[in-house]
Amino acid sequence: MKILHVLDHSIPLHSGYTFRTRSILNHQRELGWDTCHATSPKQGKTASDIDEVDGLVFYRSEEVSGFGANLPGLREYKIIQQLEKNIERVVKLEKPDVIHAHSPALNGIAAKRVAKAHNIPFVYEIRAFWEDAAVDHGTCKEGDLRYKLTRGMENKVIKDADAVFTICEGLRQDLLSRGIAESKITVIPNAVNISQFSLISHKNEPLLNELGLAGKTVLGFLGSFYAYEGLDVLIDALSLLQHSHPDIHLLLVGGGPEDDKLKASVERLNLGDKVTFTGRVPHSDVKNYYSLVDYLVYPRKNMRLTDLVTPLKPLEAMAQGKVVIASDVGGHKELIKDKHSGYLFAADSPESLKNKVIEILSAGTQEKQFIIDNGLKYVADERNWANSVANYKSVYANVIA
Repeated sequence: MKILHVLDHSIPLHSGYTFRTRSILNHQRELGWDTCHATSPKQGKTASDIDEVDGLVFYRSEEVSGFGANLPGLREYKIIQQLEKNIERVVKLEKPDVIHAHSPALNGIAAKRVAKAHNIPFVYEIRAFWEDAAVDHGTCKEGDLRYKLTRGMENKVIKDADAVFTICEGLRQDLLSRGIAESKITVIPNAVNISQFSLISHKNEPLLNELGLAGKTVLGFLGSFYAYEGLDVLIDALSLLQHSHPDIHLLLVGGGPEDDKLKASVERLNLGDKVTFTGRVPHSDVKNYYSLVDYLVYPRKNMRLTDLVTPLKPLEAMAQGKVVIASDVGGHKELIKDKHSGYLFAADSPESLKNKVIEILSAGTQEKQFIIDNGLKYVADERNWANSVANYKSVYANVIA
């Protein structure tokens, strides 16, 4: 069986989207399936229209250019056109048995057109509702025309698909509320590749000393700095903690659109000696930075996006034996049981996060080890990619049949 995956973007770009994709492709190949891969113009400029990364070959679309390339609406139309052309090329070369498009809906529209023309089964995977992400990014408002158009496109692709995948229960429930048949939806949960993560037993001493963190209790976040991640809440909580717990330090590894705002908040609150921004670091060095953190904090804000979608990062932290502190949004509550596999605090509340950190600091070693052990067991038994990817098998077989 050969599956053509149609993607918004892929490695070597780094994002939760590309890492999930890589894990899916590698584990599908371990199951003996053949995969091929097409990316949209949103991949950006590439050296060649066929690109090999980490043993995976990607067929790249031409970038969108010329008149309308930066005009809302017309740009999306051109993206669909270019991607459709790319998919057509791949279908003729690879002759796939299934076309599997991954969100956003632009990919689904282009993929469905080619699938219909060649009479190939078409399935669609929803990683998030991109209209909700656009609200967080400030490119639209919930319920405005652009939001409704994007939602309408998504609904059309879902209706046209032979089967639909989602990454979590929150998204599945939302689809059911739209009238999508339960039998049409399969959840492929976010997971981790256990073999890629090892238990962290000690801190990287050279890096610890280089960053001046020796003797500190380190709260940390590693990832992209988007508004919905709630890192401003974390900084405000640190401000509340600094006098009663002067040894606490915050390590922020990564970058993104909120970078300047977060640094301005740190300066405004006179926390310059309590917060370290490392910027983006090479993927090969990430584990060393994880080693420095005593408690990983995920303070996502309460909104549709975070309530419906489960993140990868808390699972990666659990797989390395780290204690996880997260806001009580729906996406986190699917992954974390409070005081069982991690700790939850009230979303959007620096005061609640402050109190939770104080509670954890006063907890005994036995309680923290209980949390770590349960997190490790959860990712090993339930949230591993081998189990997750196996859920594609019956769906592919049904749509081909």
